[in-house]
Amino acid sequence: MTVLVVDVANVMGSRPDGWWRDRAGAAVRLLGRLAAVPGATLTGRDGGPVTCTEVVGVVEGQARDVPAPDRIRVVRAPGSGDDALVECAEELAAMNTPLLVVTADRGLRDRLPAGTPVAGPGWLLAQLDRMDPAPPA
Repeated sequence: MTVLVVDVANVMGSRPDGWWRDRAGAAVRLLGRLAAVPGATLTGRDGGPVTCTEVVGVVEGQARDVPAPDRIRVVRAPGSGDDALVECAEELAAMNTPLLVVTADRGLRDRLPAGTPVAGPGWLLAQLDRMDPAPPA
C-alpha cells in the first residue's frame, strides 16, 4: 500500500503537449487522470505490483488554485513546489508510510528523505496511458 506523491509541474513539463499555454488547465487534466489511481495496482519500476492507496498532487504557481478532484489530496505550495513536496515526503516517511515520489528533478530527489523511492514522469504517464489509452486533449 503506497502513497504516490506527484510533482505535478514536473510531470506536466515532461510531455510537450502545449501545457505552457494553460498551466492551470494542464494541472486540472493531470489531476483528473490521477483520480483513477487510488486503489489501483500499477506496475512498479521493477516490474512488481504497486498498489496505490492515495495520491498527493503538489501544485504551485499558476496551478496553485486549481480544484482538487475527488480521491486526490492536493498540496498547494505557497512558495516553492519543491519545498512543499519535500515537506510532504518527510511527513509520510516519519509515519513510516510507504511512498513513491514522481519527479525528474534531480535537485528535488536529493532533498528527499534517505531511501525514498522515486520514479520519473515517463513511468507515471505510461501507467496513466495504460489505464486510459485516450487521455483528454
